[in-house]
Amino acid sequence: MPMGGVELLVILAILLLFFGAKRVPQLARSLGTGARELKKAASEDADEGEKKAASDGADGGEAKAASETYASERDGVRTEGRERRDN
Repeated sequence: MPMGGVELLVILAILLLFFGAKRVPQLARSLGTGARELKKAASEDADEGEKKAASDGADGGEAKAASETYASERDGVRTEGRERRDN
């Protein structure tokens, strides 16, 4: 259910009663600053994720080879000599 004009006026009146006329603009300013910082951090995080995805795509062959080497060493298979370690 959307809020109408009357509901917003009631909320503003309650804010004025609780915080006073001097404090309400400060609260609104700090809320705006916090929202701006949150948007900035979210966009930076998204940009960072896109850059990482682009670099992973460019280095995909190297990353795949490195993960295969790690997996084979972990399982006891040496890729250079094609030897298998018995436990």
